[in-house]
Amino acid sequence: MSFAEPATLAVAASAPPRLHIVRRFTTGFKTSLPAYLLLLPSLVFLALFTYGAMGRVFVDALYQRATPKAPVRFVGLDNISTVLADPAFTGAVVNNLIYAVGTAIPSIALALLFALALARTNAVTSALRAALFLPVLIPMVAASALFLFIFLPNVGLLDYYIGSLLPVLPNWLGDSDIALYAIMIITIWKNAGYYMLFFLAGLQAVPEDVMEAAHLDGAGPYQRLRHIILPELRPTFLFVTVIATLNAVTQVDHVFVMTKGGPSNSTNLVLFYIYQQAVEHYDIGKASAATLLTLAALMGLTALSFRTMANREGGP
Repeated sequence: MSFAEPATLAVAASAPPRLHIVRRFTTGFKTSLPAYLLLLPSLVFLALFTYGAMGRVFVDALYQRATPKAPVRFVGLDNISTVLADPAFTGAVVNNLIYAVGTAIPSIALALLFALALARTNAVTSALRAALFLPVLIPMVAASALFLFIFLPNVGLLDYYIGSLLPVLPNWLGDSDIALYAIMIITIWKNAGYYMLFFLAGLQAVPEDVMEAAHLDGAGPYQRLRHIILPELRPTFLFVTVIATLNAVTQVDHVFVMTKGGPSNSTNLVLFYIYQQAVEHYDIGKASAATLLTLAALMGLTALSFRTMANREGGP
């Protein structure tokens, strides 16, 4: 251990408080400079493509342009009121709510089931984990093209295998009553393996001594699952639910490939509605207003989820 010279200590002690603070700040900045330089590219991209884009959306939501070449006109919050009064937007919101609930719950349930079944590590479970995770690696567009062949009426794989069981074969993607549920299957198929990884990580955090003590006390598998494993996985459930909800709003590739929002807007989701307003109708103001409403809803949901998580972690 090295000690400063008495003369140095005397100079430091006699220095004005402001000069001492400046020296400490300069020394700290020089020490942290490599870390700031490493963060700089990410901060630039974050500022340009996330916060900058959000600012541009906020500005565009306040203006309206009649045609692509017409001058912009300030309309204030009229775009937001127009979007809220649009039946196509409210229908897309309802579809998205059904889609979020219908994909999140089965995906999370399957992921938990897979994680519990494959918790022990060996050659067989490792191979099964890889097989279940494989759909995550397939791009959504490719998966949608694959499922198109499955859902094709009369000649698709689904009709081929169940054709003898049903008197009338449904048109899976052409019937407005079942088309939304058909595209949910793709999301469940892709996301269950992804969420399984979070539950596998959560299961590793369950205390082994508590499980052994419960086993010695005569607790069966169901009792250990209900009273130990599921309470320990509560933060994982909350986190995965947030991720599943965000995925339900941000995944729209399969709608583009399979249904284009039809039939009769039965598979029109919020993100596809925004695409239609911005690209097909070139109504940037209306698309920006719909984007702002979606961002506000997602930020509110995320903030509520993290607040709930913090309260549970800080609770008794």
